Amino acid sequence: AVTAGSKAKGSGVRFASQGTQGHPREGTHGHPQEGTHGHVHFQEQLHDSAVMVTEDKDGHFLVKVGFLKILHKYEITFVLPLVPSLGRDICPLPVPSPNLRVISVTSLPEGHSVRCEYTAHKEGVLREELLLAGHGPSHIKVTVQARVMDRHHGTPMLLDGVRCVGAELEYDSEQSDWHGFD
Repeated sequence: AVTAGSKAKGSGVRFASQGTQGHPREGTHGHPQEGTHGHVHFQEQLHDSAVMVTEDKDGHFLVKVGFLKILHKYEITFVLPLVPSLGRDICPLPVPSPNLRVISVTSLPEGHSVRCEYTAHKEGVLREELLLAGHGPSHIKVTVQARVMDRHHGTPMLLDGVRCVGAELEYDSEQSDWHGFD
């Protein structure tokens, strides 16, 4: 029993030395448990469990919606800050993407809530674009970035603002030999 106790104590010390929470640069990230996670590629997901919206220097937006599952359809809601050049009334411009469709844009005191439907059509890091315009000639580009997992890797934990609304038919599965009703 004594050795088990000393092992636990040893691992506690080793664990503490991995995290660099006291370091001034690390303090800006928020969650102190980040240092104890071994999965480096998940780091960006640990900041928050909500959809992340960032604005680039050109005034366009990147919306990171986290992990999604292939051949599933999602409803994604995110808030864009006020864009003075567009004004209060914003509407989506038609875009050729069959995988991303704006359902509604609602004006809020802090900006605009955008609700869209997204189909995770293939594996990997996917980027789909939508365009929003006001009454004037200007418009902004919003890129929705998702990490799509294949169907053999379980179900991802969805971020706040992302909701699964259905699955697409998988054409390479057993259903493919079904010919419909006579």
